[in-house]
Amino acid sequence: MWSSQALKRCALLAFASFASAAIKNTDFVVSNAYVAPDGFNRSAIVVNGQTPGPLIAANKGDHLNINVTDLLTDESMNKSTSIHWHGLFQHHTNAMDGTAFVTQCPITSGHSFLYSFDVDHQAGTFWYHSHFNLQYCDGLRGPIVIYDPNDPYRDMYDVDDASTVITLADWYHVNAYFVAAADNPAAILINGLGRYPGGPNTTLSVTTVQQGKRYRIRLINMACKPHILFSIDKHNFTVIEADGQATLPVVVDQIPIYVGQRYSFILEANQPVDNYWIRALPGSYPSNFTNGLNSGILRYEGAPDADPSNKTEPFTSVLGETELHAVGESAVPGLPFAGGADVNINLVSIMDNTTLLFYMNGVIYTPPSTPVLLQVLSGAVSASQLAPQGLVYTLPPNKSVELSIPTEFLNTPHPFHLHGHAFYVVRSANSTLYNYVNPVKRDTVNIGFSNGVDIDNVTVRFVTDNAGPWFLHCHIDWHLQRGMAIVFAENTNGTTKADPVNSAWEDLCPIYNSLPSSEQ
Repeated sequence: MWSSQALKRCALLAFASFASAAIKNTDFVVSNAYVAPDGFNRSAIVVNGQTPGPLIAANKGDHLNINVTDLLTDESMNKSTSIHWHGLFQHHTNAMDGTAFVTQCPITSGHSFLYSFDVDHQAGTFWYHSHFNLQYCDGLRGPIVIYDPNDPYRDMYDVDDASTVITLADWYHVNAYFVAAADNPAAILINGLGRYPGGPNTTLSVTTVQQGKRYRIRLINMACKPHILFSIDKHNFTVIEADGQATLPVVVDQIPIYVGQRYSFILEANQPVDNYWIRALPGSYPSNFTNGLNSGILRYEGAPDADPSNKTEPFTSVLGETELHAVGESAVPGLPFAGGADVNINLVSIMDNTTLLFYMNGVIYTPPSTPVLLQVLSGAVSASQLAPQGLVYTLPPNKSVELSIPTEFLNTPHPFHLHGHAFYVVRSANSTLYNYVNPVKRDTVNIGFSNGVDIDNVTVRFVTDNAGPWFLHCHIDWHLQRGMAIVFAENTNGTTKADPVNSAWEDLCPIYNSLPSSEQ
């Protein structure tokens, strides 16, 4: 029933015209400030004075102009920056992807840069964050929502606005450079608020609903390390989106959400007027909900201004990735068997237990001194010509690509994100089945791990229809910092024509390279 209704809605709306496109102008000032989201005061990186940064809201078809001014002064968190628009494909605007040393040189302190790009073929839930060193762990992150005026699920909810965005983040009481590999967050923040063990009873995030209404909740894991087990006491969720891709509705009562992932779900305010715990339990280390840890509040209008009582119940329907299916998508590109794509890549990750560095097919990723895009525009078109050597994979245009990522040498989960694309997850973690008919489509996937007996081999497919260099990396930011990344240089011969750059972009590298390392 769900499937036929969803497909019918999509078919009817496929020919509908969108609302007139608009130009959305936004100014971001990136600076340092002291913040205390969990009651502990520390220096951080803020956007327009806040962390998380302000919501960017636009409609499908809009053009975004986001002027980023860098006023950072704290060298311990780096004074330069860049901002990546996570999940937005940047067709013909690879230079606006915001990935330091892949698509640009960083913006230096005292300077600004205008990110300008279209969102003409995308709608859904996204986010932005620094893509320079470890900055987003220190606060430079925020939500993006691209609304679809012809959303095929519009009749399923009454409210979808800034009040229904829920961000999840980890928070540390030290600079990200001082977080050790074994360190756990001091707190989990929901919409920028939380508590830490032994800390004060600080204000928690409150999401207010009206009994009888239906809400499209947009859930974003903006953490740097842990995946989160998300739930709301006494309420079920109808999931309708994964990473900006519509899915056939599925009803669950808990959502495991890995770093970088997003989900939309319908929340029906069908319970008695009261307060209910919003729970964001970290899945990668032991924790609990004592004294409001890892928690926010769902408050019905008319309920008292008070913490909820404890109403935890066993979960009966935890979301599994294989339950998700893309809406209205044609068959998976390539032939329906393992290795059936035009280009097949097996990516083996190994961590050195002494140095904690990650090898990707035998090579540790280190950022090149010249951004990969600039290398391509300067005439380097083959893998042998592109740095970092051994980690740039050139891909021909308009071909199917299969990427398999075995986890024989990994004993913890890793969320992998691909810039510039969404991919079909034909094999998910914790599964040995391949689905070439109707798998979920998304841009960030948990590749799983090996427990010594079972080995995951997450496999994805995509089509090379977006020229330019695109980063593929683990979204646990310290793992990226220690080498867990590669670059796909797509259609290198066609990148100059497909992705023109402007003079402001060309100025970024000379300005950055003129600075001493302490100022970078």
